[in-house]
Amino acid sequence: MEKGAKSFKSVAKEAKRRLKSGFWENCKDELSAELARARDAGVSESRACRYFTGKVSCTIRGGGEDDAFYARVKNMLLAEGEVSDAIGRLTDRAYYNSLSYEERQRYTLALSERYLKALERFRREREFEGVQKNR
Repeated sequence: MEKGAKSFKSVAKEAKRRLKSGFWENCKDELSAELARARDAGVSESRACRYFTGKVSCTIRGGGEDDAFYARVKNMLLAEGEVSDAIGRLTDRAYYNSLSYEERQRYTLALSERYLKALERFRREREFEGVQKNR
């Protein structure tokens, strides 16, 4: 099993805990309320549904390292907007300098992919920010 992977038994226990705690009923109620708010705000219900179900998926999976990376990207975007050297700013220089040429290329490509995903998440959150503020 790879590092950080959960066993089937622990995943099953988490799922059982969610069922017992009413997690899914709460999600259904929240989703209905959020869809109503989106409809009132003129946001497409299908887009709102994808956004909020994605948030639930992130809650279940747990973010860990990706959440920390997203926080760095979000802070950078809020402070300075989209910048042309975002990948350079996000690069861990000490780690990068320890890599071979090929490993540096892979690292940069992986970092770029993570940045694009974080940027997409940031844009989605900003789009629905107004819907959530009207709570």
